[in-house]
Amino acid sequence: MEPVPFYVAGEPTSSDDVAVVRHPYDGREIGRTSLATPDQVERAVAAAAAVAAEAAATPAHVRAGALDHVARRLTERADEVAHLITAESGKPLKWSRVEAARAASTFRWAAEEARRFSGELQRLDTEPASTGRLALVRRVPKGPVLGITPFNFPLNLVAHKVAPALAVGAPIVVKPAPTTPLTALLLGELLAEATAPGGSLPGGGLPGDGLPAGMFSVLPLPNDRAAALVDDPRLPVVSFTGSGPVGAAIRRSAPDKHVTLELGGNAAAVICSDWAADEELTWAARRIATFGNYQAGQSCIAVQRVFVHEWLFDGFLPRLVEAVTQLCTGDPFDETTDVGPLIDVAAAERVEHWVDEAVRAGATVVTGGRRDGASYLPTVLTGVPADARVRTEEVFGPVLVVESVADEPAAFAAVNDSVYGLQAGVFTHNLKTAFEADRTLRVGGVIIGDVPSYRADQMPYGGMKGSGVGREGLRSAMDDYTEPRVLVLTGIEL
Repeated sequence: MEPVPFYVAGEPTSSDDVAVVRHPYDGREIGRTSLATPDQVERAVAAAAAVAAEAAATPAHVRAGALDHVARRLTERADEVAHLITAESGKPLKWSRVEAARAASTFRWAAEEARRFSGELQRLDTEPASTGRLALVRRVPKGPVLGITPFNFPLNLVAHKVAPALAVGAPIVVKPAPTTPLTALLLGELLAEATAPGGSLPGGGLPGDGLPAGMFSVLPLPNDRAAALVDDPRLPVVSFTGSGPVGAAIRRSAPDKHVTLELGGNAAAVICSDWAADEELTWAARRIATFGNYQAGQSCIAVQRVFVHEWLFDGFLPRLVEAVTQLCTGDPFDETTDVGPLIDVAAAERVEHWVDEAVRAGATVVTGGRRDGASYLPTVLTGVPADARVRTEEVFGPVLVVESVADEPAAFAAVNDSVYGLQAGVFTHNLKTAFEADRTLRVGGVIIGDVPSYRADQMPYGGMKGSGVGREGLRSAMDDYTEPRVLVLTGIEL
């Protein structure tokens, strides 16, 4: 196979250091790229620093037009994109289609935000000494951004780094996950189309309406070579999505930088006492089964812990087990497959080890609990000890831990008994319970009437405690990448 080029300062390039990408389900080669050399990394970072002022001054219509172009091209190539996501990540095709559509929406929303990212006027004559003064408060880029992305959403999590950066006029250098670089490189191809020095965007636009050359780079690199990028002072903003230990190391190594970390969690769902009708329990069971396993559990907000009011437990558990066993597992390219493999055999072996460890400590496997290569059967556990890793840490696999609780306060305390705090789902109709959950739960988002796995791409998204710092979501990330600048006008009659 011919290696797919990567992008240095918007230009396709390659090296002699070939990297093979394999399909997680059966290990076959599905593509190749090459790893950026130190000289190519230097060119990318130098270009980002050199173009920063020009990028910040780029008119809003240029930035919005480029983002609209990427959204349109992602929509046009949606089937190709979805198949590529499945090929390199093992995500079932039905979910890859969802990711492709979400990424197009993310760029579309970023284009809208770029058009209205205007700042605010403040009258200062609230005090006599400031009569005749007016402040214009705008947000300006802090500088070039380093975006480091994981394997589980190889397109949409890259989009959540790139789209807000371009929307505010900040250059960005992306380091995709080593196991899933090809989708990010396809996105680089579309961004290159929107970079047209002296020309115009395909499909229309004035001459010169493309993004400034050098505004983006996509660099395939092994993880052990990312530290130099994190340390480089020319990249003052670091946006990382991935594991907690790596995120913590980034934060320690870059104390003078603006660092945004999305570090995962062990998301919980709570079935409250008023969610008692048969159809409600069945619906909740199906939602939890689906979103505990939809990417083989490899989502930061996949359901992992389930806390059920004690008088509903015996009615809920069989429904959950039935819903889990009805999920179709197998080849992720099969349109009927609900649950595919984990990213590699080592990941599946880790899940297997953690489940076996919990069973030895007294847990019961109600269904599942078996590994086949990189695949692990969707699993439901009960009676899990409080200190078992499948309960206290992020499994990142298709495992649900189900527990009975006496009441809602006990459930909320159990949710909070975690080093993580990303999102939680609370199944209730009671408005007071909903606000109690919002007040009590130490998480970044509470989803009422559904699973914690719900995310709208424009809303603030992030967590507390070990789940990270900062927020993603288009406008939230745009704020993260910028800082306020104040212009005071004097002698103004209002």
